[in-house]
Amino acid sequence: MAADKQMIQQILELIPQQRPFRFIDDIIDIDDKKITAVYRFREDEYFYEGHFPGNPVTPGVILIETMAQAGVVALGISILLHQRRPASEIRELKTLFTCAESVEFAGMVSPGEKVFISGEKIYFRRNSIKTRVGIARENGQSLCTGVLMGTGVKLNA
Repeated sequence: MAADKQMIQQILELIPQQRPFRFIDDIIDIDDKKITAVYRFREDEYFYEGHFPGNPVTPGVILIETMAQAGVVALGISILLHQRRPASEIRELKTLFTCAESVEFAGMVSPGEKVFISGEKIYFRRNSIKTRVGIARENGQSLCTGVLMGTGVKLNA
């Protein structure tokens, strides 16, 4: 069952990453198996000044982080909500990267460009998630793909 606007808003509020390190503007569709989200890389993003001066390009590590925030963090939150876990419990968890596999880059992302992030659950168990993720342009051209994993942990425990 796809999420309604209220659940999407709740998921967005539960994502721990915030500006300037939040790379999800909105979630278009999400359930407990897949996600489609969107982000526009703003021209004033902090990393463009040094990557590369006079010819800014979004760093690959930022694209991986973008895929992780949608395909691992937001999708993981959606799964926990579908399991009827309380928001207070979810808020305590922070998702830490555990693995990035088969990441491939097929294009560059420029300042001001809007991208679509998709993720599909491979598995979720014991607060760990593995997903197949990708970033594409508005026209559907693939820019980056991979398989990412993360685990929700309490950092203050």
